[in-house]
Amino acid sequence: MLAVELKKQIFEFSFNARTSRGAMKDKTSWFLRLTDTASGVVGIGECGPLPGLSPELTPDFEERLNTLITHINQQQLNAPTKADLTEVSAWIQQHLRDQQLSSSILFALETALLDLVNGGAKLIFKNSFTTGTPIPINGLIWMGGLDFMLQQIEIKIRDGFTCLKLKVGSHDFEKECDVLQYIRRKYFRENITIRLDANGAFKPEEALDKLNRLARFDIHSIEQPLKPGQEFLPELCQKSPIPIALDEELIGVAGKQNKLDLLNRIKPAYVILKPTLHGGLASCAEWIELAEKTNCGWWITSALESNIGLNAIAQFTANYPVTIPQGLGTGMIYSNNVEGVLVVERGTLIYDNTLDWVDFQSSEQ
Repeated sequence: MLAVELKKQIFEFSFNARTSRGAMKDKTSWFLRLTDTASGVVGIGECGPLPGLSPELTPDFEERLNTLITHINQQQLNAPTKADLTEVSAWIQQHLRDQQLSSSILFALETALLDLVNGGAKLIFKNSFTTGTPIPINGLIWMGGLDFMLQQIEIKIRDGFTCLKLKVGSHDFEKECDVLQYIRRKYFRENITIRLDANGAFKPEEALDKLNRLARFDIHSIEQPLKPGQEFLPELCQKSPIPIALDEELIGVAGKQNKLDLLNRIKPAYVILKPTLHGGLASCAEWIELAEKTNCGWWITSALESNIGLNAIAQFTANYPVTIPQGLGTGMIYSNNVEGVLVVERGTLIYDNTLDWVDFQSSEQ
């Protein structure tokens, strides 16, 4: 039978982290620890909704989590028989369909169950990543003053990153263009790929003009130039000189037909998938299936999870042929992160089998 407990952990940023939603000093995650009472094997999954982005993060979120824990413990359930995402998803729907299973909770449940059935070694999927094949990742440039951003750019390129992701829309636009021009002039020999993320900062009436100006810097893509739900977005995707990728636009979109309708209506160049925000692993697998059917590109990104969540997302990513850098470079951002086997090296994320996972002391609150 399954027994589950909830552990809460507050992770401290190792630097002054600024996002489009303001400064962050720390980030809270809740961990579901599933135990098979017969074998003693433990599977763990991270539930880490994002303040300002996750609709589920209401004042009663932890109360709802505790209600779910009580429900599972009372049901005397057995674990799924196979470490297969489709089977695990069906198990969740069969046994927990009456519960409030929001996006980050689904991700935690899927991860914990897969981990448990695979033996409790944080092996979520068995694939090339867990046997040593690295995943190329982009280098995220955090928001801040120009000197801070330029310093990060220099460090990332020195460390072997060939793809950089920068935020735009929070500073003076001319200064943001200056940063992009600096990269193109100083590092023209390195053939750097530049991705931009506007986090919905552009106004519909100014968006196309700004995209035309940004295009001269040879931009790979721009993420979410408009706030979600804007009527102008399909037209902007058609007219933009820079391929548009959607992220926040996907939050809360559930059901295969609704996803397909969104892709057919907006016709983005890419979708950027975050299991914590976009319905968990099975939901992201469905997004990938539909994106490929509609000739839409995609990549996968972590959402400030600790190494527990990042590990699951990276292993999930490696189930697919990875041809472009993924957004999985956030494993070094916390001073008290879970110590594990993930290593960033030369612009790639590596699963280092010579290292060991170190369990962490969580405080239950």
